[in-house]
Amino acid sequence: MSAPAMEFLRFTGHKSFAQRLVLSTLTGRPVHISKIRSDSPTHPGLAPHEISFLRLLEAVTNGSSMEISYSGTTIVYHPGLITGTVAGAGATWTGDVIEHVLPATNNRGITYFLLPLALLAPFSKSHMNVRFSGPGVITSATHTTGDPSVDTFRTAVLPLYSLFGIPAARIELRVLSRSCAGPGGRGGGGAVELRFASQVRLPKTLHLNRRPGRVRRIRGVAYCTGVSASNNARMIHAAREVLNPLVPDIHVAAQYDQAPLVLVGGENNKTGAKKRTGIGFGLSLVAESSANGVFYSADEVSPPQGGVVPEDIGKRCAYQLLEVISQGGCVTSLAAPTVLTLMAMGSEDVGRLRLGRDVVGREETVRLARDLKKFGASSWGIRDADEDDGTGDVIISVKGTGVGNVGRKIA
Repeated sequence: MSAPAMEFLRFTGHKSFAQRLVLSTLTGRPVHISKIRSDSPTHPGLAPHEISFLRLLEAVTNGSSMEISYSGTTIVYHPGLITGTVAGAGATWTGDVIEHVLPATNNRGITYFLLPLALLAPFSKSHMNVRFSGPGVITSATHTTGDPSVDTFRTAVLPLYSLFGIPAARIELRVLSRSCAGPGGRGGGGAVELRFASQVRLPKTLHLNRRPGRVRRIRGVAYCTGVSASNNARMIHAAREVLNPLVPDIHVAAQYDQAPLVLVGGENNKTGAKKRTGIGFGLSLVAESSANGVFYSADEVSPPQGGVVPEDIGKRCAYQLLEVISQGGCVTSLAAPTVLTLMAMGSEDVGRLRLGRDVVGREETVRLARDLKKFGASSWGIRDADEDDGTGDVIISVKGTGVGNVGRKIA
């Protein structure tokens, strides 16, 4: 007698699309998502980046299946086992790496794919080695969708995995080719490779409820593609004018790359003609606190249509970093979903995390709490930090579900 089919968890809308699919894959609960941009008269249904993310899920899992309606406004997703670089349906192989090609119509930064992929990687049966290439890879921050740059992801998010007993030393992110967003904010032509060799049975319980400490140093990367390398120096100088009076230990690396070549007209090109795209410049800054595991980050990038000088980018990024620091807490709004999800997937113990009120009150954080509860996790406990320092921080208590890595043998 076969086991009864598991009931679908039903959601509506396109917001938190990748987040819900990740939670579905981690917990093994099938989902039904409807009304995806059903009110849009010009672009209803799934966007190119969402379709590409579904293909990525299919490549790194075994046994996943999905049914999409004709209009693309409804999807039914049955999760499979997270296998990583073990051969799965839809994967294109280059050595020991899964090659994932992004289309030229993609308008999301590469971190839209890296953030959920890194959440799945610790629970994979094998190493998670994925290379992103194609005319749609944008390694910079995005001006239209607000995605952080690949540099911020590498320096402000990946180190947090070590707090859960997932060695960050075995996680490598290679930027093979840089690219800013192309005309209209679409396409890029960069190349990025993530090698995640830190698989665990269960993430450790996290207790990060102490004071965040004082900022002791600031690191960053100024990058430009297809424009004069002097733009890097101008951005760095403008940022240092703002930050030097506050922190003496500041070091910002400069990275210059040629604009990548992509085929004119995409795959339909029969002549082999190419053009350079992804021209622009940007700045990524990360402040490290005296407390272990506390990072604050900020990103700024020139808009695809241009019209902004490097000095403005540098000052905006510096002021944005100061604003993020002023929000307090031990985790920023960028890394909070990753940390809270890992806490919920960990051992059945109560972990604690200190966050700023502005981070807790964000729509994305509230939606994550509701989604986790719908997938079977416990509700969060929230209380004020027991300190008279005037920060207004709150302590969130998260009880783990003990889901862990079902594909990994117990040592």
